[in-house]
Amino acid sequence: MIHLAYQDIRHTLSKFLVTAMGVGMLLGIVLIMIGVYRGMVDDARILLNDIQADLWIVQQDTLGPFAESSRLHQDTQDTLKSLDGIDKAAALTFQNLQLYNRQQQAIRVLAVGYDPAGDFQPVSPERLIQGRALRAQHYEMVVTDKTGFQLGEQIALGRDTYSVVGVTRGTVSSSGDPLIYISLKDAQNVQFSYSNPRIRSDRARGIGGQQTQLVNTVVATLRPGYTPVAVASEIETWKHFTTYTQSEQATILSRNVIERSSKQIGLFTAILVLVSGIIIGLIIYTMTLEKIKEISIMKLIGIPNRLVIKMIVQETLLLGAIAFVFGNFFAHLIYSQFPKRVVLLWNDSLALFSVILAASFLASLVGVYKVMKADPATAIGG
Repeated sequence: MIHLAYQDIRHTLSKFLVTAMGVGMLLGIVLIMIGVYRGMVDDARILLNDIQADLWIVQQDTLGPFAESSRLHQDTQDTLKSLDGIDKAAALTFQNLQLYNRQQQAIRVLAVGYDPAGDFQPVSPERLIQGRALRAQHYEMVVTDKTGFQLGEQIALGRDTYSVVGVTRGTVSSSGDPLIYISLKDAQNVQFSYSNPRIRSDRARGIGGQQTQLVNTVVATLRPGYTPVAVASEIETWKHFTTYTQSEQATILSRNVIERSSKQIGLFTAILVLVSGIIIGLIIYTMTLEKIKEISIMKLIGIPNRLVIKMIVQETLLLGAIAFVFGNFFAHLIYSQFPKRVVLLWNDSLALFSVILAASFLASLVGVYKVMKADPATAIGG
């Protein structure tokens, strides 16, 4: 028996491939959107993994520095060091800033403020590709390669000028903004210091002086033999701070910070998959209509319905498979051009392949229905 699907595709090969490529571009966008979500999840964990803290201590009844405003006194780190179970503690600040390059183009960044002589070094040596980490307490900056700043470049920030002493690779915040690192003292001056007009206005209102010895969070590591949950409970009971473990802080980032974005991406992905299935169904329906006379002739000469139906299903599945292959190629070709980080995983590709095959099979039922309704007398009448 001649393979009907092979012969039919061979007859209209160019049209079949162009159609598959068109659907494949749509599937490529689906893969890109899944990759954007994966990138957001990975980006959210970069800073957490680099800091490697067991506990995150924040202002009472807040979600922490990434999801909600939090302010603590800097000396909280010294208080925590006296507690049983605490090995190291350090105060950190996080703030969104806007820097300008030599072409005066605005670059939105997240600035991490830490003590270069402290217990924690957020600048991971594995990510440092040029220069060094911070050493001085003032006017030094480490930037990520995504900012475009070069080693030794001078950058204006607030009232001061900073020298780039190090460059890291791929360090971004949970929102995808590039990270920069400055000393804790400089970060406090940028975040908590008021301008001279503001100070004069506050004095005229009878408001006391500004407080610059504030931080957004204190991170800590534990001594061997102590559990994060037990120490966190003690801090909350006696020191009246809200304390999160590393895993809880990661959960906050994934659920509270990027949850809405992930839901939006998931909804768009589902819609695109549905649209892809509908398009495949319409294409198969159109292709079936174009050869309805040939199908009638086949039925007239005695070819059973099951062979014709098999041809339609095979063509549809093959169309979905070729579209998926082209979509993968298209996604890997353009994903690096997106401003947000895109992470393409083979597990996601295989899952999408299964969904597309299922959608293709359901779409083939449209053509199958038309085949079942085909009247052999049409061949004689035509």
